[in-house]
Amino acid sequence: MKLTKPNLGTFGRILFALPFGVLGLNHFLITSFFAGMMTSFIPGGGFTILFTGFLLIVTSIAIMVKRFVTISCLILAGLLFLFIVTIHIPQLFDSSFSADQHAMIMMQLFKDMALMGGALMIAHIYKPEKGEI
Repeated sequence: MKLTKPNLGTFGRILFALPFGVLGLNHFLITSFFAGMMTSFIPGGGFTILFTGFLLIVTSIAIMVKRFVTISCLILAGLLFLFIVTIHIPQLFDSSFSADQHAMIMMQLFKDMALMGGALMIAHIYKPEKGEI
């Protein structure tokens, strides 16, 4: 007897993508919070925050509705890489943070690394069904 788990993939895909959509909405709703996280060498200021939010929302929706899943996951992996390099790593070397804050920064860095790995795995293994893009 072959057991199939068709809903498991759908549920996992939605659980993976939904937080990115919510985070993208937050880029529009609480822009000032994200502006405080930007390091001085990131160009564009508010535009960069809004553009990043737009990308997070679009890729989240695309993954949930199974359209352009591979490219969406590659875009997410790229965004997460940029977050790691431009936000988390510079914060690790910022001496104005306490030891507890550095521990939180390290956890956020590892979380984003894990999500980046998940996005790359999905991009690698995803095979569109007939009629999908």
